[in-house]
Amino acid sequence: MKVSTLTYRLVFILGFLLCSSLSFSQTNKQKQLESRRQELRREIQKINELRNENKSKAKSELSLIEDFNYKISVLSNLIKVTNQQANLLTREISSNQNKISSLRDELKQLKENYAAMIVKSYKSKNQQSRIMFLLSSNDFKQAYKRLQYIKQYSDHQKQQGEIIKTKTLELQDTNASLLKQQDDKKKLIAENRVVQQSLETERKQHQTLMASIKKNLSRYASQIKEKQREADKIDREIDRIIKAAIAKSNIKAGKTTSSKTFALTAEEKVLASNFILNKGKLPWPVEKGFVRLGYGTQPHPIDSSLKIKSNGVRIATEKGAKARAVFDGEVSEILKMKNVNPIVMIRHGNYLTLYRNLSQVYVKKGDKVKTKQVIGEVFTNPSNGETILSFTLSKGTATENPASWIYKM
Repeated sequence: MKVSTLTYRLVFILGFLLCSSLSFSQTNKQKQLESRRQELRREIQKINELRNENKSKAKSELSLIEDFNYKISVLSNLIKVTNQQANLLTREISSNQNKISSLRDELKQLKENYAAMIVKSYKSKNQQSRIMFLLSSNDFKQAYKRLQYIKQYSDHQKQQGEIIKTKTLELQDTNASLLKQQDDKKKLIAENRVVQQSLETERKQHQTLMASIKKNLSRYASQIKEKQREADKIDREIDRIIKAAIAKSNIKAGKTTSSKTFALTAEEKVLASNFILNKGKLPWPVEKGFVRLGYGTQPHPIDSSLKIKSNGVRIATEKGAKARAVFDGEVSEILKMKNVNPIVMIRHGNYLTLYRNLSQVYVKKGDKVKTKQVIGEVFTNPSNGETILSFTLSKGTATENPASWIYKM
């Protein structure tokens, strides 16, 4: 009997822990999805705000396609995340419905047992009073045992009453949770319909624009190639300047100039170490904006046979936006090239961050800068109203994906 009771308790505890673990896991997943959904909604809001700001400006077809592609991507991700939330809620609703059914059955059984116990107690009281029950004992030991029995029976009745009360409250809470989940699911589905309509509108406008572009695809292809040549030229110049800076630091440290990394002082080693520790947590180089072009080699949105090589990211931001340092460091160079807006290079030990397409620069070479310190203003194209900051991050001459370093990029 004791083994059976112990086994039952162990099974109950394990079952409770498993259910609690699953419930916590689902709740945690739901929070993550909701956080991601809100991020995407804010992203769409930023895109719409920047679009409205530049509504009067005549953007190039290439810029418009990039805008459409990015917004379509964000809308598609929002729909995907919302669907995941709805599916998770469906599973939670089903789980709660099963739980409610089980609780109702359990409560019914508990109440029936409790009622039978009360009836039995009442009958026992009529047949023989508790005092007579005790006085009829053969000896003191038996009387003591009977007294303990009466107390245990009374305690058991109270305990059963408390269990029924607890289970009733649990059933009420689960019912309330179920109703909220059903309401949340309805809202998600309604919101998703609106997003899907918006996505359909964006896709139709994208298709119309692409049809117009394809009539003069060769002209656009030559423009794309020319832009890529200009970007490559700037990247080569940056690479040359970085190599020269590395060689200079190695000469100063009395090391070989063929090294591909900076020779670091003790202070610079600490700075580089702190920079690495903040990977994934660095602030954005502008206060507001979204990534319009990601890092790496990728097919062009107009002609997939053409490739875009991006050593960093292009961030669309608002007019008058200020560029800011993503971490403590020293201004290594202020690059000024023919027909190219100024570029600020900041060194963080053996890491570098570059801020391209500035209209004004507020720092000079050799300045020590702090995290989020404003270093310049981003250039706004007067013909189309676009304000784009190109941001690059590298370890020596080897570029890295800024999205791996910047918080929620």
